[in-house]
Formats: sequence, C-alpha cells, structure tokens
Amino acid sequence: MNKGIGIDIIEIERVKEALARRPRLRERLFSSEEIAYCQGKRCPAASFAARFAAKEAVRKACSEGHGDEIMPWREIEIVSEGGRPRVRLSGKSARLAEKKGIVNLLVSLSHCKTYACAVVLAVGVQRSEDLSLERVVDGREAGKGC
Repeated sequence: MNKGIGIDIIEIERVKEALARRPRLRERLFSSEEIAYCQGKRCPAASFAARFAAKEAVRKACSEGHGDEIMPWREIEIVSEGGRPRVRLSGKSARLAEKKGIVNLLVSLSHCKTYACAVVLAVGVQRSEDLSLERVVDGREAGKGC
C-alpha cells in the first residue's frame, strides 16, 4: 500500500558551495558511510546533492502534513547496496516511519550537470484506521460514482 510519495530537486552547485562554506555541514547532514561513498565518486558534489534530495524526499513521503515531527538528517541514510540506492532509517526516524505503518522506502536518484533529484515511495501495511479513510472520498462513499 502506498503510504506517501516525496520528490525533491536541488542545484548541485548550491550544495557544493554550502559544503565548501561550512566545513561541518557535511558531518551534520551525512553519515560517515555516505561521505565515504560520495567522496569516492568522480563528482562528489553531484552525489552529495542527490543524497540530500533523497533525504528531503524521504521527509516528504513520510509526512502527513504540518505539525509532523521532523526526521533528523543523519537518521536518514541513503546507502548503496548492489549498485542500487536504498534508504536506511535509524533512531527517531525509524520509530516515526514504523508508527505510520511504513515498512519500506523505495528511492530513485538522478542527476545531470546542474541538478540532482530524488523520488521516494513510502510503502506500508494497511491499518484499520486507513480502511476507514478509504471508505469516504470527498464526503461520498468510495465506489458510489460521482
């Protein structure tokens, strides 16, 4: 069951400049595994930007709107397993996702010369409160036509 979707796009140059301007920013946003991966790439700034976009997309996919608790950056990791990116949550972020019934986060990353983007799909289990929400659409019962 789709629990949410998130998308984000960012200018690679903006990330590159921010990381150069603030040396500790890299460690505040990324895990040591993410840093090692990105720094091993031909264009580290593009990899950092794509991972930052993915973290933003994870936050959006897991959010239900204003007032939600914010997932800390370092608790959202974008790791590479078998050449594919994967989301790994820890701490408060993992607990928030579990509370919302999210069991998996599928991520896709891309970048070109100037932009990096990411899309995240939050996959979950259907809970009883989800069923009651699906029965009513715009004040009408689902399946009853317009």
